[in-house]
Amino acid sequence: MTQKLFTKNFILLILGQLTSLFGNFILKLALSMYVLEVTGSAAIFAGILSVATIPTIILSPLGGILADRADRRNIIVALDALTGISVLCATLLLAERNDLVVISVLLIILSVLGAFETPTVQACIPTMLQGDNIMKGNAVVNQVASLSYLVAPMLGGVLYAMFGLKPVMYASVGCFFLTALFECCIKLSYQRPQSKGGVLSVVKQDFLSSMQYISKEQVSISKMLLLTAFSRFFVMGITIVGLPYIVRTVLGFHAQYYGAAESALAVATILGSVAAGLLTTKLRIHRLSILLASMGIFMIPVGIAFLCPVNPMIKYVITVVSLCGMQVAISIFSIFAVSLIQQRTPNHLIGKVMAYTSTITLCVQPI
Repeated sequence: MTQKLFTKNFILLILGQLTSLFGNFILKLALSMYVLEVTGSAAIFAGILSVATIPTIILSPLGGILADRADRRNIIVALDALTGISVLCATLLLAERNDLVVISVLLIILSVLGAFETPTVQACIPTMLQGDNIMKGNAVVNQVASLSYLVAPMLGGVLYAMFGLKPVMYASVGCFFLTALFECCIKLSYQRPQSKGGVLSVVKQDFLSSMQYISKEQVSISKMLLLTAFSRFFVMGITIVGLPYIVRTVLGFHAQYYGAAESALAVATILGSVAAGLLTTKLRIHRLSILLASMGIFMIPVGIAFLCPVNPMIKYVITVVSLCGMQVAISIFSIFAVSLIQQRTPNHLIGKVMAYTSTITLCVQPI
């Protein structure tokens, strides 16, 4: 009997992810705009955000251990409720004399909570779904994230312009509490694992067992982690650093052109997620080389355009179209890679292995 993709548990998880991501995006947009207005420097908020990612990188492996040791449903409910409470407290404490301090502390707290939530959510998917539905489920999650990234900044910008920072923060609080409410209705089977020794002994044992699994028993997982990190490094370097430099500095276009390019990339990510879901039965590990090669092939027209004496607008269009093609390819590759890792990892190790995935990806970002 074929398992349904949109089970009650999975629908509730998707609704929770939708409200949680929406709340996160509008919150960070409003905070960045507020810091820019107060300080006149976008670099200050970027610096605060960069420092705030450090706890996520350090604590993600512990988050993976917790995801494999405790009830995953209870973890995500507690973390989203704590996120809502943290943002609510920050909103109430926010004043002109302490605004940057409160915002910095809030971002660090959100980073700590995110270190535990991300691997737990990723570990829930293979618990809810099986077989090819795991890849389809990851594709849906990716589509929801991309849709939130596309819509939330626009709505967040409008809300911030109309009402200011605090109302947007209250709206995000409502999103996080609504997420916790959705997640309360999820039902997952849970069997408490046996543990010997104290907390440090358990952490050490779990860490060593998971590292042995991916380095000796399933070497393909460690190779896939490195491939994912390398491809992310390549793509993120171009889209996050290269694209704004090309649009604003090299071509000399206004910010709205860069905004349009960012929106196009978000749409490309959604299309890549849809394609990954449709290609579930056709994608196999030996065909991943085609996706990786296509990322480089999509950059060839950009190089040719900048070597030839053509109109800047033509260069802009070719660059955006090529990067959108590359974004489609990396979306399909990332979804397949994560799904393969989830399928090949047993339930008692899935949280830890997914934590390594998010940690490696986060380490690549600042580089």
